Amino acid sequence: MRRILASMVLGSALFVAPAQAKGMLDCPMRDAPFSADSPFIDLMLNDKARAALNDAMPGMIKSLPPIMAGTKSPSFGSIMTVQKLAAFSGNNNLDFSKLDVALRAIPVTDADRVVRCERYDDDRPKFTMPKGKKRVLLFEKMTGFRDGPSVEAANAAFKKLAKRNGWALVVTDKGGSMHPTVLKKFDVVVWNNVSGDVLTLTQRKTFQRFVEGGGGFVGVHGSAGDPVYFWDWYPDTLIGARFIGHPSNPQFQDAKVQVEISANGIAKDLAPGWTMNDEWYSFAKSARLNGATVIATLDEKSYAPNSSRFGNQVLAMGEDHPIAWTRCVGKGRSFYSAIGHRPETYSDENHLKMLEQGVEWAASKKARGCS
Repeated sequence: MRRILASMVLGSALFVAPAQAKGMLDCPMRDAPFSADSPFIDLMLNDKARAALNDAMPGMIKSLPPIMAGTKSPSFGSIMTVQKLAAFSGNNNLDFSKLDVALRAIPVTDADRVVRCERYDDDRPKFTMPKGKKRVLLFEKMTGFRDGPSVEAANAAFKKLAKRNGWALVVTDKGGSMHPTVLKKFDVVVWNNVSGDVLTLTQRKTFQRFVEGGGGFVGVHGSAGDPVYFWDWYPDTLIGARFIGHPSNPQFQDAKVQVEISANGIAKDLAPGWTMNDEWYSFAKSARLNGATVIATLDEKSYAPNSSRFGNQVLAMGEDHPIAWTRCVGKGRSFYSAIGHRPETYSDENHLKMLEQGVEWAASKKARGCS
């Protein structure tokens, strides 16, 4: 049996056995045909699909580092397609049409369905939460990329904030926690550097209903940093912007964070601007254009956004480069901060204050800025 993670602060938990047999979940890609748009990990899990890849791109699989070619989650293969992987390798001009035809001719078997669903779960923790406190669920399931130091630093930071503010906070890495009987116990769900497609179709619907029905969401750094998404509502509506990359040469740079005065109060008590060292995300377009209230932006003159090992990767967003913002989603509230790859960022008092205010805002049904 897999080890159960249920770290607690101001609450208690009991594990309840899953209701469905593993491999029989309604995982999103369970019945999808093999294609050039499949999660790369699903192609690696099928011998015929691997052979088709080798025929189309000889030597490509052997050249991949284990983190890309791995078939056990968390794996980069869960957040990549073969086309995206080729682009990241600098091969932007390959014709994938023949490969797509060959892949679609491969039948999807029950064995394929089982292994595709193994990275999901319906393990449902049962929490007993105290009354009269803001109730926070810290969610830490990853099937894509898991950067242990950043996840652990964020975990410690949110526990510190919980103690400082009297929140009732519990931690889980189970997708099965996205269930009506569990979510009704919480005011806000914080996704701590979550990477990969982690929820079944039922869990997606439940979480979406939770937020749109008046619940709160807080996303931290990698929770909006996947190269490929297989659930459009998450990046396009809940987050409000699509990740396109970050500098890689060097990966970590000093940059100036500029705070904007916001009607929702999240910027209160923050310095008007500060410089910190981190991995700086760029997005396809400003979240402001998608209705977000921007809390902080990056001064692109203070760092080199286009510094990439791929010379043709344009990451500069210009004068409007949001790095933290809020959105109203139905009757619910969403706060996202792209800061937080380096563990040291969770010791920066300005960053901590912003996360603290973000949780307080998202957890309150009377929060300013959303009706």
